[in-house]
Amino acid sequence: MVLQPGKTGLATLEAIWREGLAATLDRAARPGVEAAERLVQQAAQGEAAVYGVNTGFGKLASVKIPADQTEALQRNLILSHCCGVGEPLDAATTRLMMVLKLLSLGRGASGVKWATVALIEGMLDRGVMPVVPDQGSVGASGDLAPLAHMAAVMIGEGEAVYQGARLAGGAALKQAGLEPVVLGPKEGLALINGTQFSTACALAGLWGAWRNAQACIVTAALSTDAIMGSTAPLVAEIHALRGHSGQIEAARAQRELMEGSEIRESHREGDTRVQDPYCIRCQAQVTGAAIGLLRQAAQVLEIEANAVTDNPLVLVGEGRIVSGGNFHGEPVGFAADQIAMAVSEIGAIAQRRVALMVDPTLSFDLPPFLTPDPGLNSGLMIAEVTTAALMSENKHLANPCTIDSTPTSANQEDHVSMSAYAARRLERMNRNLNVILGVEAICAAQGIGFRAPLMTSPALQAVVARLRADIPALKTDRYLAPDLEAAAGLIRAGDLVAASGMEMGL
Repeated sequence: MVLQPGKTGLATLEAIWREGLAATLDRAARPGVEAAERLVQQAAQGEAAVYGVNTGFGKLASVKIPADQTEALQRNLILSHCCGVGEPLDAATTRLMMVLKLLSLGRGASGVKWATVALIEGMLDRGVMPVVPDQGSVGASGDLAPLAHMAAVMIGEGEAVYQGARLAGGAALKQAGLEPVVLGPKEGLALINGTQFSTACALAGLWGAWRNAQACIVTAALSTDAIMGSTAPLVAEIHALRGHSGQIEAARAQRELMEGSEIRESHREGDTRVQDPYCIRCQAQVTGAAIGLLRQAAQVLEIEANAVTDNPLVLVGEGRIVSGGNFHGEPVGFAADQIAMAVSEIGAIAQRRVALMVDPTLSFDLPPFLTPDPGLNSGLMIAEVTTAALMSENKHLANPCTIDSTPTSANQEDHVSMSAYAARRLERMNRNLNVILGVEAICAAQGIGFRAPLMTSPALQAVVARLRADIPALKTDRYLAPDLEAAAGLIRAGDLVAASGMEMGL
């Protein structure tokens, strides 16, 4: 995959993340990278203090470093900043983080040598994945600790996974046929300043959330037929009058999914119910609003994925090196908080549909807890309780992280974004939502089965058939944990959406 710095789209990045693709920079970026390096080399030999080139870092910026110690300065920077803790970041998101660092360096404003760029490309090509602990960044001055663990492998330190084995960084490079780099002036700072850890985690969260949002439309359609709900709230004119594009698309998609349902046609006349509960009637409004949030976050993260976020920046056209604050992760933190709210609300309304289907007073004559023989069997009683637990957990996790600033580094970095945790929690939230939507699919398919001989729509029949390929209908109580795990997997993989034929772009 050849990357265009400043112009790489989310579809390209998602393909790299999902498929484990290697990536290289467009060679047209090389002259700009080398021009910035020359400017940094000149500054390193000069008498004027230039932050990060011939000075200490952070609160120690006033300490001037002799030219013959700049290599030691950069090496010490990397080693001292390797203070990450927690579990290793997964390989796919680590790869994405490295790709984002490539894109940033490729803009020609960081001052690194081309050999440093080439080493990241080589590590991606040969599968040398740094071990990056997922805790320790506050998302200002960049993701210092996580990116330092990446950079440590590049200088032959730290740890990396190569061909399934966790090795010392230098050993992993050697086995892969790669040589560590000796960092020149500013290079260490260019590698560890930046929002690439936060942005990679946020993008992974975005793509997981988008799959969940699509799946929610499918499971909502199933649930609506299962409880013999009305499609009147999906009428196009209703949504056009409000005007929100996500709501309009969600309503249209659900209408199309339910087209041709015998169950729906069977109760157009003579149904004594006047209106369905909000979890059915307002599905398009709620999921549509979530779709809007996800698209806003996607716009921000696409910009950030292509941004230069280290410090100082090398302005080649002006011939100077300027200290700024592009490393601050506020845009990423806000985007991650938006994604978290969308994920939480998709789960909240889906959980209410699960509760609706298992409750015989609300489900329009479905048996209690969707079991053919209630009493002797508990059916899906506790599956619904599990969704309630996960819904509540996601509500707590959705509390905004970006507002929780705290000063660090002797008050030099006195306002931080917390973008790293804001983004990192999304993986857990999406997995919780996978389960909620998977349980909804199980309940809805079970409910539709009780409506026989009436049939749901052809599109939803295909969804039920895909579900049933892995999870049989519930006749008597059985060990249900594997069913929940399998259903969550179908949601996470996008299999139920694919079976439905529904298409909706981020």
